[in-house]
Amino acid sequence: MQQLMKQAQQMQRKLEAAQAELAELELTGAAGNGLVTVTVTGDGAPKSVTIDPKVVDADDVETLEDLVLAAFTSALDEAAKVRDAKMGPLTGGMGLPF
Repeated sequence: MQQLMKQAQQMQRKLEAAQAELAELELTGAAGNGLVTVTVTGDGAPKSVTIDPKVVDADDVETLEDLVLAAFTSALDEAAKVRDAKMGPLTGGMGLPF
């Protein structure tokens, strides 16, 4: 029983270290050939949005909205890949929330 508790505590420390590492990682997604970029942390928190002035058109806000959404989606997809690669071995593929 003591050995099991020791293993659980060790696993908890590894998970916490991986979560801290993910929180410091920055990943960028882009849309419109780089006209819009979004940076998020490895745990999915938004950090920044950059929009090239060429894409700003008051008569076509929908395109800008689509580009921002696509860039966010791209950045979050990258964060999910990194998170899965880092956390998967620790959670044994159990899909635990982070």
